Amino acid sequence: MGSKAPPKVASYNEKGYYAVTEGEAEILTPAPKDFDSVSSKIQSGQEVFYNPVQQFNRDLSVLAIRAFAQDFEYEREAKRRKFGDQREGRAQGRGKKRKREEGPNGVKARANRDSSLKANEDEEEPKQQQQQRHERPSPPIRILDALSATGLRAIRYAKELPVKTHVTANDLSAPAITAIKRNVEHNGLLGNIQTSTSDAIAHMNHAHSSSGDGPGTIPYHVVDLDPYGTATPFLDAAVRAVADGGLLCVTCTDSAIFASTGYLEKTFSQYGGLPLKGPQAHEGGLRLILHAIATAAARYGISIEPLLSLSIDFYARVFVRIHKSPAQLKMLASKAMVVYNCDAGCGAWSIQRIAHAKGSPNRNGEIVYKHTAAIGSSAGLECEHCGFKTHIVGPMWGGPLHNPYFIQRILEMLPSLDSKVYGTIPRIEGMLSTALQEDLDLENLEKHAAAPAKKADQDMAAFSAESVTASTSTGAETPSVRPVPPIDPAYRTTHPFFIVLTNLAAVIHCETPSEAAFRGALSHLGYRSSRSHTKAGSIVTDASWNVIWEIMREWVRQKAPIREGAVKDGTAGKGIMSHDRSNASLNDARETFKRASKSQDERTIRVEIEALLQRMGGKPPQDLEGVEQRAVAEGTSPPQDEAWRAKASPVQLSKLKINFDEVQGKKAMGKKMMRYQMNPLPDWGPMTKAKAISNDTDH
Repeated sequence: MGSKAPPKVASYNEKGYYAVTEGEAEILTPAPKDFDSVSSKIQSGQEVFYNPVQQFNRDLSVLAIRAFAQDFEYEREAKRRKFGDQREGRAQGRGKKRKREEGPNGVKARANRDSSLKANEDEEEPKQQQQQRHERPSPPIRILDALSATGLRAIRYAKELPVKTHVTANDLSAPAITAIKRNVEHNGLLGNIQTSTSDAIAHMNHAHSSSGDGPGTIPYHVVDLDPYGTATPFLDAAVRAVADGGLLCVTCTDSAIFASTGYLEKTFSQYGGLPLKGPQAHEGGLRLILHAIATAAARYGISIEPLLSLSIDFYARVFVRIHKSPAQLKMLASKAMVVYNCDAGCGAWSIQRIAHAKGSPNRNGEIVYKHTAAIGSSAGLECEHCGFKTHIVGPMWGGPLHNPYFIQRILEMLPSLDSKVYGTIPRIEGMLSTALQEDLDLENLEKHAAAPAKKADQDMAAFSAESVTASTSTGAETPSVRPVPPIDPAYRTTHPFFIVLTNLAAVIHCETPSEAAFRGALSHLGYRSSRSHTKAGSIVTDASWNVIWEIMREWVRQKAPIREGAVKDGTAGKGIMSHDRSNASLNDARETFKRASKSQDERTIRVEIEALLQRMGGKPPQDLEGVEQRAVAEGTSPPQDEAWRAKASPVQLSKLKINFDEVQGKKAMGKKMMRYQMNPLPDWGPMTKAKAISNDTDH
């Protein structure tokens, strides 16, 4: 292999620098004496001050803020028109009150004539005001790059966003500020980017204390937090520094904490919950991060709406919209959940909601929610599938990870982008397309769109009758339908996490089924399936663990027999395979008597045995009706099919006909995309924390 070309050399103030180009920005790094050693570092991505692996993060951030800015402009334009029309109506009302009602002698006639002229003037005035309002430029989008390091993010935002922006690049390190100023001047953005040498928390607290309606206020529409490690120390200040309806962008690179049980005591102290163990750890980490943001915001009467939450390489990146709405804040308890995880056994889990929000219409037809504590968990100390002990995880965010409208908006931009500027377009398309399909219950978007969003669209439709589109200061057009309407604040995901077929096969020591075969079996049983963006080979499904394990047992019977002696006594695989169809009722009886023997309560023993006899008779168990009632009370609608009712009935489960249809499974898998990243560089990762230059590098 030939040697790589040396980096580009640039001059600034009669000094030599290496120039690194990303997007439309070019940043300068000092050129040391040893050219060859530093050149190899830059080419291999090991130069601490700039990490090329993070280009995906920065490309995605530019597009996310661009999508947000379009939606923010829409909402700002709608409010401006609405309040402007109200002011004009009040002005017309005042004009009518000035009409005089006087007696004869010509005074009344003159008054009528004068009022007629005044009415014509009043009609002309609103038209002029409307014209002035349409022509008045919109104020810029205020963006804070709180931990700016080289200023690369701030420069890209200022150069690449198609809206008028005012960017503040803040860093505590004086050398970093020197580098930022050098890069800002090199890119010709002295009038667009303001530098600030300040502690990020102090700067954001000042933004909050200065916010308001008077002159000289500085609320930010977008705050970007990209620290080295966790972002939790900055969250309290950040959620208050964002304007109502604004965007908070957060990166956390400490995946060894939020996605690992190695330091669970530290995970709890930083994120307020315990981490998930297993292949779902990174999705669990995302939910811990969102829970930390939501609880930090809740202390100040602020609610959050996740627009996009991604586990990327070695870090997590989330984009949340800030709502200063006490009404929406009430939904937080119903979105929090605890997970019971069989991490040492078969890997199954069950979720426990902390609270419920049940909605019912009032006299005006508006939905009013009643908040109650959740019913106690039905999960026992031992996993019902393999008999191993379960462990508690969380509490964590149990709402949606994404807003599908937001993802669609970004995907719509991709065909028009320059691949030379956005070098990670294929991966953005693959990852966002996967994330778009993760939540199986958000397929019907209209059903879950929030009522305020529908009302905003109605208001904008009324304005569109006057003018289909409204020109903004940039010459762009505000669409007549809101680009990113919020999801109903009461919505919560019902099917979090995913399964991995290699892990399932490892439990029972069999050959791993193909993804197409397994998803084909799910489809034939009437279940939905998708992928998770957090891990290759993952399957998100609404099938219960009873059905999942029955499909695996059927796979063993039909396609991949287990070698004799491979599944040993006392293992999770032995517990799973003991529920074979041939002796389902017998094993169920053994488990029932085992549970009953541990109880000293005569009533408990009688209920257990009665339920067993009903199950062995092929009828639904006694508590099935209660399960249905609880589902209705929780606002969910479980599928009333054979597979769901088999959740508590082994006899009915034995009647399932499982077909491993790979053709059907491939249809569900969709087209091939770059959904998961391969290691881009040797020894890649967050790199060593910068010491001499800044604590907040473009890692």
